[in-house]
Amino acid sequence: MTEEKSYYTYMVRCSDNSLYTGFTTDLSHRVSVHNRGKGARYTRSRLPVCLVWYQKFSSEHDARSLEVRIKHLSKKEKEDMVTSFTRLHTTHE
Repeated sequence: MTEEKSYYTYMVRCSDNSLYTGFTTDLSHRVSVHNRGKGARYTRSRLPVCLVWYQKFSSEHDARSLEVRIKHLSKKEKEDMVTSFTRLHTTHE
């Protein structure tokens, strides 16, 4: 039996308070890569970054599609997503 692969769309908050959206199959590793300055060019000059939002998918297509849609949202819309995510995950822990 093979384990089903997971795909994630995620947002990290950079040191300048900007948000970066990406796609990965391993959240903790990807954040670590960003923080070592080996991730996206955008985040390299805005370290450290902190994971503030993510959504898990079973399909790479779905995860990448959401990444593209989020990148077209306004800063306020992204911040609203982060706020809702934070509330949901802090009230259920």
